[in-house]
Amino acid sequence: MKDFIFTLPHVNALLNTTSGLCLIIGYVMIRRRRRINAHRACMIAAFVASVVFLISYVLYHSLLAYYLGQGPTKFQGVGFIRPVYFFILFTHTVLAIIIVPFVIITLRRGLKRQDEKHRRIARWTFPLWLYVSVTGVLVYLFLYQLYPSR
Repeated sequence: MKDFIFTLPHVNALLNTTSGLCLIIGYVMIRRRRRINAHRACMIAAFVASVVFLISYVLYHSLLAYYLGQGPTKFQGVGFIRPVYFFILFTHTVLAIIIVPFVIITLRRGLKRQDEKHRRIARWTFPLWLYVSVTGVLVYLFLYQLYPSR
């Protein structure tokens, strides 16, 4: 069970990366090539990757607390990198909460082909969602690759 628990952060980083790449490819598909079906498929894939990430993230933290009696992984970096990390973590966390209704509304409007309404909200949703995906990967890199504690 321990091995399974400790592989979940790596899975989460892969899911965040997948979501971010799907967002970028989907953006290119609609803005540069006008390929609506490809755009739709990419955005649905980004949404699915994000939902699976959220499930995996909650599972990881609940298993970590329940089976190992541990809290969140502590950041081990010192010096200048510490406030950088906490700024990234703070903005990532706040925007990850804020972005959820935007993603749902944007996806719903796109699937219903309410194109003008979809475009208006997507202008805000896309960069915020991409920021959350990218900073999620950065948090992973800081905690598990660059400054590991375990």
